[in-house]
Amino acid sequence: MRDKVTVPAIKARKHTTKLTMVTAYDAPMARIVDEAGIDMILVGDSVATTVLGRPDTLSATIEIMIHHSAAVAQAQPRSLIVTDMPWLSYHISTEETIRNAGRLVREGKAEAVKLEGGRKRLPMIEALLAAEIPVMGHLGLTPQSVHAMGGYRVQGKELEGARELLKDAMALAEAGVFALVLEGIPDVLAQIITQEIAIPTIGIGAGPHCDGQVLVFHDILGLTTNHLPKFVRQYAQLAEIATQALKQYSADVQAGTFPADSETYHTHKEVARTLKSQFIDQPTDPEV
Repeated sequence: MRDKVTVPAIKARKHTTKLTMVTAYDAPMARIVDEAGIDMILVGDSVATTVLGRPDTLSATIEIMIHHSAAVAQAQPRSLIVTDMPWLSYHISTEETIRNAGRLVREGKAEAVKLEGGRKRLPMIEALLAAEIPVMGHLGLTPQSVHAMGGYRVQGKELEGARELLKDAMALAEAGVFALVLEGIPDVLAQIITQEIAIPTIGIGAGPHCDGQVLVFHDILGLTTNHLPKFVRQYAQLAEIATQALKQYSADVQAGTFPADSETYHTHKEVARTLKSQFIDQPTDPEV
């Protein structure tokens, strides 16, 4: 049995073996991810789109994140549990930020929190770290900024934007975040950021040079039926397998082959005989 993954253990993996992170939103998913030996489980605000069917992540609330984080924790995974702070849960004040993150830890059993944004988030990050709550950063294509960005667009493609993202990354690393997600940025920029900061980078649509990678559970396993981003690689087609299994179940029910005798509970023969004689074998009254 592998050891429990901790924040210091993640930090120590810089420039060593690659890190893996996968989303999970409930106990069965968490068990599967943990059994696969994944280093970190991300309880992402992507639950809003992936599980709840909403158009973006902005509708995820602190209550939703606590609910799903606690469900993941019920699996008692050895993977580190990192839970997203949803939109507006860390934007208003440092006091509210600490309160919300504290609820994710206390009620949601998160072992670290993740929040989006660069230098503008430093007061919130510093307050969380002062409260002994580990923080993972997130730069580049930040889904909570979808309206400000004008959609889900690759960031840092121009020189000035790339320089600003590098400054953000260095500032977050200096502030004390233990790892940094880089989403939707050119591979060369991710390579430079990974080289220039002392904490692990976790890429998603950021090329192969990061210290690790993260993908969504449903995307990896082929449970997503809508359009997939360029950076997603599917390793199974479980939606097709599940659909075929359910069709077979329906056919068996209609044919009367499910449940079979081996899938049925029985009583003692004498009890069964008596019940049948009293209720099943009795002739019906003739029509008058």
